[in-house]
Amino acid sequence: MAPPCESMVVVATPTIGAMAELEIPNFGAVLSPYISQVPAEATPRFLALLERSAAARYREWATALPEHADELLRCAGGEDEIADRIDAAFPIDPSLAEALHAPLPAAVATYYEVFAPYDAWDQLRLQAKAERQGANAWRRISGGVDDPAVLDALAHCSALEEDSADRLDALIERFAPPRP
Repeated sequence: MAPPCESMVVVATPTIGAMAELEIPNFGAVLSPYISQVPAEATPRFLALLERSAAARYREWATALPEHADELLRCAGGEDEIADRIDAAFPIDPSLAEALHAPLPAAVATYYEVFAPYDAWDQLRLQAKAERQGANAWRRISGGVDDPAVLDALAHCSALEEDSADRLDALIERFAPPRP
């Protein structure tokens, strides 16, 4: 991944009579201490594990917002598909399994901590931005790849990320209460 320029982006969200700000972290910067612990050849697979944790998070949101479960579960399915495609496109030596998994619990905990102060709707706002950042991450990875099948998998992963972001944006626009 390219080094991030900033660790936070502030998004102004209009509300009735005021502007509320939601700080959008650069998830690559937030997670870089954990990503950097993984051998370079296993980095895409580590990101796939993070995609699986995002799928689990979508399932939690589907429980918290059952009236929107269908859309949120579609997003969860997209995260699982991304992870499956990356697992297939980037085989790794089994000897790297421990190095691949060791930083995962702390990375997932850090990801969850970013969302903890917010209600479910603001968490979805953050996740929509995270999806777009994820799409860009797969594009950056594709810059170092020559294999057409892997390039196709990465392009598909970027499209899945953007589809989830679009779904979240539409859900938020239509149903989310105004921010305080």
